[in-house]
Amino acid sequence: MKRPTFFEGVWVAMLASIAGGVVFTTLASFFSAGAVLRVVITGIALCYVLYLLSRSSERSGRIAVLTLWIIAVAAAWLFTPSVPLYVVFHAGMIWIIRSLYFHSSATGSLADLGISGLSMAAALWAGLQTQSLFLSIWCFFLTQALFVAVPAAVNTQRSRSMGQEIGEDRFENAHRAAEAALRKFSSIHSS
Repeated sequence: MKRPTFFEGVWVAMLASIAGGVVFTTLASFFSAGAVLRVVITGIALCYVLYLLSRSSERSGRIAVLTLWIIAVAAAWLFTPSVPLYVVFHAGMIWIIRSLYFHSSATGSLADLGISGLSMAAALWAGLQTQSLFLSIWCFFLTQALFVAVPAAVNTQRSRSMGQEIGEDRFENAHRAAEAALRKFSSIHSS
């Protein structure tokens, strides 16, 4: 499976923003804003989690992760009193799923955690400045699209260090073989 790209993340951000804005505007006239926000957050997060799972090359554990996500969301729906805390919960769940399916090191996972924090800050800033749910969702997912850069940087660093180790191992092996050949050569000619 081909890994997600930043531009694909931009499209996901656009679709999530449009869908979230339309659903909120439509339902807010019939239900309370808090309940509608929870529905929008849950729906968008579910779609994003399904997108992440579909783009991951890792095949194992998808059903278990999705089941645990649904159970956790149900518990958060019941026990999380505020919408901002509910948003933090969903951002954390997205981070955990990306860490499990896209990052192979703690460094990559921590960098992704930083991106999640930055995305929440960007969404909060956009919401406070514009009072627009569309722009808040847009900023959140646009910043989330940066996660694709994390594995490349971590894997590049890891492959460089592995390449240096392999190069050093080859050098050591060649050095030992040359010394053994010199000892054998000198023992043949000295006798």
